[in-house]
Amino acid sequence: MIIYAKQPIYYIINNYPNKIKTLYLAKDLDKKEYSRLMRLGFEVKRIPAEAAQKMSKNANHQGFLAEVDDYELSPYKSFLNKDFVLVLAGLTDVGNIGAIVRSAYALGVDAIVACGIKSLNIEPILRTSTGALFDMPLAVENNIHDVLNDLKTSGFTVYGADMGGTDIREVQIKQKRVLVLGSEGEGLTSRVVSKLDEVVSIKMSHEFDSLNVSVAGAILMDRMRI
Repeated sequence: MIIYAKQPIYYIINNYPNKIKTLYLAKDLDKKEYSRLMRLGFEVKRIPAEAAQKMSKNANHQGFLAEVDDYELSPYKSFLNKDFVLVLAGLTDVGNIGAIVRSAYALGVDAIVACGIKSLNIEPILRTSTGALFDMPLAVENNIHDVLNDLKTSGFTVYGADMGGTDIREVQIKQKRVLVLGSEGEGLTSRVVSKLDEVVSIKMSHEFDSLNVSVAGAILMDRMRI
């Protein structure tokens, strides 16, 4: 798996150097930093800018690319003993998902289940999460109803985000909790809403349609911390 850009690569270098197979540099580094990288146990290769552009498919690689171990998905049933689980209902935008993963890791979420999809493109999610995906257990399960049923029977209280819900600041959050975020276009389906224990929302100071799902998710995750 190839990732690129300085921030996610340095996150992996500093936290999971054993996951890097080859680091590709398309820019010059000072000798001290280059020597440090050479001692970390993975191969370091200098490559021309043209090769870096090709490897990154003309994206902004910032001179840093790396071949890393594939990310291993988890079975969602391994999350049933957790305290705080995030369920993504039909989200497909990898930029949003990566931003959500990053916020989830920073704000104390234990695991994430992406539902309503059969597969995810992990590379851009790892990149946009700036490497935090390696610290966040992630499952992909097409049937959200099975996931919510299993979580509820395992003692979780299920909260779902919707503009018509109760202000999150007024809700008493339980220890074992699930936050369900819907897709930007569709939100949560009526069938998913019927499975929620409580619908929550973010009270706006001014009239506005909605927040980006990754922004709204970060606010809700923060206010659901215990």
